[in-house]
Amino acid sequence: MKLSIVDMAVIQPGDHPGQTLQHSVKLAQKAEFLGYERIWFSEHHANHIVSRAPEVMIAAVAAKTSKIRVGSGSVLLNHYSAYKVAETFCTLNELYPGRIDLGIGRATTGQVIDLALQQDRSRGFLANSDEQLNELMHWMENSFSLEVAFSNIPIHTIASRPEIHLSGTSSWSSTNAGRLGLRYIHAAFFNPDVTRLVIDNYRANFAPSDSIIGLREPEARLGIHVVCADTEEEALIQLASVELAYHYLRTRQYNFLLPAPNEAVKILGYLPRIQPYIKGTGVPPRYIAGTFEQVAERFYYLSKDLNINEFVIQDMMTDQEARLHSYELLSALL
Repeated sequence: MKLSIVDMAVIQPGDHPGQTLQHSVKLAQKAEFLGYERIWFSEHHANHIVSRAPEVMIAAVAAKTSKIRVGSGSVLLNHYSAYKVAETFCTLNELYPGRIDLGIGRATTGQVIDLALQQDRSRGFLANSDEQLNELMHWMENSFSLEVAFSNIPIHTIASRPEIHLSGTSSWSSTNAGRLGLRYIHAAFFNPDVTRLVIDNYRANFAPSDSIIGLREPEARLGIHVVCADTEEEALIQLASVELAYHYLRTRQYNFLLPAPNEAVKILGYLPRIQPYIKGTGVPPRYIAGTFEQVAERFYYLSKDLNINEFVIQDMMTDQEARLHSYELLSALL
């Protein structure tokens, strides 16, 4: 089994953003030491998160590590020029050969922030996602037809291409990942109920690719919230910050910072509960929390039921020491 991390860089209580970003660097170094496969940085534009420019974090972390893969989880392609994204990630892979992942996604981030991200503020935020994705593939494959003006624009070398993953929570991402012969990651921490449906859809639509960025066989990964601790109670206390974040989002409270775990329990008014996994369903709980033995059991059955051998872990914990300890405990699965 392989384990990877997607880090949102959640602001820790009492920290300023720069300290939180340094925590992310230390997490990457710890993950490399423990044998994790990759660490990705998300693109979110929210008060409690400082991973807003994943390409910057990738450069910083790759410079402070030596072998762990580093990437985006994900760049919100619908807001940007496909050419600029291709140039940026090929440059990163030239600097750190064979270590860079380009995770691609699409999302709205709120009406005002969506508008702020756009250069052309007259267009829709998701309307041309297919067009942008197809253009990005042409840049990466150097496959524009000769009559297209872009065919004369070089992008680095063939060897500079990063490993490409398409991530998401819907059939759009799983269908396109399959159609293009790309790697696929389902973000079950956002939409666990459709997990089996979209992973099956990815495999059903998979077209083997001879492209320099494509695959001959499908590769699906599962992104999931995980909190692991020495005791079940401690894991649930640490989970309270995650539960509180989703409570705020469900109730449309977007301008928040997350408190320490014990304070989160007080605000919630309850201690989160262990969410069971029903074997054979392929539908994970939104959170996996507990002792190593409890978490390992859920990973085992999810891996078996979904034919998945790599989990990409998100945590959103606000206690840095407990967070590092969680990843130490989980590394026994490697």
